[in-house]
Amino acid sequence: MQRGKGMKFVGDSRVPASGRKPNIPKDYSEYPGKTEAFFPNFLLKEWLVGAVFLVGYLCLTAAHPSPLERLADPTDSGYIPLPDWYFLFLYQLLKYEFVSGDYVVIGIVIIPALSFGALLLAPWLDRGPERRASRRPIASGMMLLAVLAVVYLTWEAVENHDWEAAAEQGEMLDDEAAELAEQVDTEHEGYQIYSDQGCIACHGDQLQGSGAAGPSLFDTQYDVDTIKNIAVEGIGEMPPGLFEGTDEELQILAEYIASGGGAQEGESGEDGASAEDAAGEETTEESDEE
Repeated sequence: MQRGKGMKFVGDSRVPASGRKPNIPKDYSEYPGKTEAFFPNFLLKEWLVGAVFLVGYLCLTAAHPSPLERLADPTDSGYIPLPDWYFLFLYQLLKYEFVSGDYVVIGIVIIPALSFGALLLAPWLDRGPERRASRRPIASGMMLLAVLAVVYLTWEAVENHDWEAAAEQGEMLDDEAAELAEQVDTEHEGYQIYSDQGCIACHGDQLQGSGAAGPSLFDTQYDVDTIKNIAVEGIGEMPPGLFEGTDEELQILAEYIASGGGAQEGESGEDGASAEDAAGEETTEESDEE
């Protein structure tokens, strides 16, 4: 046989193989029990699984409503915020001395950047073909370290948080207290003094209080003289010397707080006027009878 005659290089892409079949995927029916039609079989299963999870979430929502708190008060400096559970590890991290205060940039920028950067670089740091975790020490070690750190910091955040104080500061006002808070006269001169002296930071913008930071003042049982003494000398966790106004301003502020933010003052004024009118009518009737 001479060279070049009767030979065919089927491995050469330049020579088409005779009788080559078109590249058509086999029908799923050729693999019974291993494949199924996308519509409607597979799609129906996906919808059923999704419906089960949706019903489960709705049941959890009905059984455990969202833990809503009262309306946000931007003047409440004593409010202790708490992030969602998936950010608790960062919340706890910022409590440590070496990542807070003057070093807060380390906690909020450098450490998170290094952590997420290590995750992004993991495919290039460990390029081995092995799929077993025991044979990929670099990637497995980085992942194990990250998981342990997140679990530990989250646990510490939950253990060290004052849940009773958090529930108290976020407790909603009842109907009676909300009605009294709405009646607070914010145009009163006493309210301006109340705001200028910084009382609003602990006792709220409507004298409703702010949980652990300060009690409500619109239903206080103290009289004017007692309130003046507390404003100057303090009481409980309230330190002395917070009031820095004049004696006249102190008197106005004490009368304003004692009247429940001006709400009871108007009512008492109306009652007093009606009482005087009634007394006047009785006097007139007695004089007419005589």
